[in-house]
Amino acid sequence: MDKFAHLHAIPNFQGFILNLPVVILNEVKDLIQMNMKDKIKKILKYSASAALAVLLLWVSFREVEWTEFWAELKTCRWGFVLLSMAAGSTAFWLRAVRWRQLLLPIDDTITRTTTFNGINIGNISNFIFPRIGEFVRCGVITRRSAPADPSDPERRKASYDKVLGTVVLERGWELLVMLILLAVVVVGGFDRFGSFFVEQIWTPMSTRLSFSLWWVVAVLAAAGLGGLWATWRYRTSNAFCSKVWGIFRGLGQGFSSCLRMERKWMFFAYTAFIWIMYWFMAASTMWAAPFLEGLDLIDALFLSLVGGLGFAVPVPGGIGAFHFIIGLALSFVYGIPMETGIIYATLSHTSQAITQIVFGLGSYAYESIKK
Repeated sequence: MDKFAHLHAIPNFQGFILNLPVVILNEVKDLIQMNMKDKIKKILKYSASAALAVLLLWVSFREVEWTEFWAELKTCRWGFVLLSMAAGSTAFWLRAVRWRQLLLPIDDTITRTTTFNGINIGNISNFIFPRIGEFVRCGVITRRSAPADPSDPERRKASYDKVLGTVVLERGWELLVMLILLAVVVVGGFDRFGSFFVEQIWTPMSTRLSFSLWWVVAVLAAAGLGGLWATWRYRTSNAFCSKVWGIFRGLGQGFSSCLRMERKWMFFAYTAFIWIMYWFMAASTMWAAPFLEGLDLIDALFLSLVGGLGFAVPVPGGIGAFHFIIGLALSFVYGIPMETGIIYATLSHTSQAITQIVFGLGSYAYESIKK
């Protein structure tokens, strides 16, 4: 049975029970109906993610003197925190406009409001289950998409697999831009920034594995290519391969939307403005903290990129991972005590979490009420 069937049929689903509750309810229902072995696996999967977040929070905050923590927090300039939240909100809107560009070749009826709501609902979903927001926002778009065939109103122009293809493309593009900026910052200031990534991230990861990380990448790539070839080879003779190939075709159509979108230069312009907003978010929060007064805009870009790595860790909403890696970076690169750096991490993460929750709940209410 298609696990995401409810997202294909969601145009007829009215009322308050939309994407996020449906996903959660289905997860709970699946959990109840599973046999004990599968039930244990699923519980362990979500428990491991939550446990990792708790562990990283404990490691980050274990040496914090709470009296000093609150005293330092009270000295922060809250006007700059509000500026950071405004920059984050602007970045969400720009991401929605950019995503719509990818969706227009698939369905030209998709509005900016719909993509904005999809991103906001997806963001708030990530606080419940890591990475599930990317799937939830696809459901929001599919629900609002125009019918592909008047005789079959449940078939949508922007079908779930096509929308997912645009999401994979968008996230892949965002990762590429982040890696390019990271390379520029590291090469431009290797003495400060490069040594942090080599000594605090790459070397520990390589040491903890008994073989090179490149072998891991090679094996995964070979397995992926092998699976893709087998799916193509048996697409007409095997029902499962046929279904998987159909999903790949939908994803491919989503990928190809970048070739068919109009005013391609706008896609790159939106990307530039999004990263300027990310940069300004980090800088504003940095200006809010008196103990970071000596840092400049290059340092703000570095912290923004490091924070992005924290959100890549599969924990709900980046909780714990963001705090740990930001505290570690401030301690290693600038000599700021870990317990002091955690104040900046808390200020940055909490302000953006509040922004995401407020916009997420607002978008969810809008999508729930709108027919």
